[in-house]
Amino acid sequence: MSLHGTVAGAAPVHAPSPTGKGRTCTASPEPVSGQAREVLGIAERTMRELDVNAVVLRVTKDGKEIVTEGLGQSMTGVPATPGMHFRAGSVAIVYMGITLLQLVDEEKARLDDPVSRWLPDAPHGDKITLRMLGDSTSGLHDYVTDPKFVAALEAAPFRHWTPQQLLAYPEAHPLWYEPGTDWSYSHANFVLLGAALEKISGMPLDELLRQRVMSPLGLADTRNGFTPEIQPPVLHAFTEERGPYEESTFWNPSWTTAPGAVITTHICDLARSAEAVGTGELLSPAAFRTQLDPGTVGLGGGTKNCPASVCRKNTQAKHFGLGVLVLNGWILTNPSFSGYAAVQAYLPAEGLAIAVATTHGPKSPPENTAQTLMNRIATALAPGHPAPGAP
Repeated sequence: MSLHGTVAGAAPVHAPSPTGKGRTCTASPEPVSGQAREVLGIAERTMRELDVNAVVLRVTKDGKEIVTEGLGQSMTGVPATPGMHFRAGSVAIVYMGITLLQLVDEEKARLDDPVSRWLPDAPHGDKITLRMLGDSTSGLHDYVTDPKFVAALEAAPFRHWTPQQLLAYPEAHPLWYEPGTDWSYSHANFVLLGAALEKISGMPLDELLRQRVMSPLGLADTRNGFTPEIQPPVLHAFTEERGPYEESTFWNPSWTTAPGAVITTHICDLARSAEAVGTGELLSPAAFRTQLDPGTVGLGGGTKNCPASVCRKNTQAKHFGLGVLVLNGWILTNPSFSGYAAVQAYLPAEGLAIAVATTHGPKSPPENTAQTLMNRIATALAPGHPAPGAP
């Protein structure tokens, strides 16, 4: 199956994304007080409780800074600072969803086009639509839950993965359900969506996302990488996923999503991203409504063929949109892998944006510690609204 025209096992050859000069991202001036001090107190307590190595965070209200700070250490003796870059994982999935909706508004594609229109060799492409890729209702198995994939990834964390190699895992399984009738998260959806966006636009995905999302928002420090390199200064990551506690900063992230959407960022860009995504800044009002509810509400909950742990229930209060999570009125995404965890979240009712990134310590719990910290900050700053993680 050919999705990107790459040779199996080889990294795709594209020029680096043009970037320009990024914004300065520095800590709030001392001394901090009021809400800023409250946020830092929550972060300091959470770091100790969860054995987190480092926290970088930025909180804004109506676009104005409440606090920006780095706590802990990137490496032994190297303080974590807000300007350090880290892997942002599923944040790029949000950007792909935005780009898809823009292209639909421009009548270059339709959400209900079968994937086979753009990718004739895609698995089940005649049954799965672009909408189903974007809102994760395709029924494709998630390769990161396949024991064979996990074993291969853990055995060789520096390996470069091609789309063909990744999609071989879900292709080996039957669909969880008839496409569009249920909901289950699958990384395979976004590998395919990235390839489809390239076909629809006639442009490499990294350039497409840069032109349509990163550049308009001024996210000059948010960049795709075709190699494991991270722009310095780097927030280093560590994990015990393979047993021993070890550095994982430069493990190859090619498996995480489509080539061209494997991004790194810093906390100021992440907070700006949270504001823009949460307000629909890059979308028409109709497209923004679709992003927040593409038809997933009411789906999921488990069936005879799909356990509830896979086909999770989507409710009005808590559901997956088109590339985003909508939880108790918050609009967010929360990547977590290879020792990195992050969250960008926005509460439209309060104009409140919270961006957090954390790195794991030797005794950190397996949960997304950035999400845990974000929930605690949300509870403190927006007490009239349930936090994303609240029941």
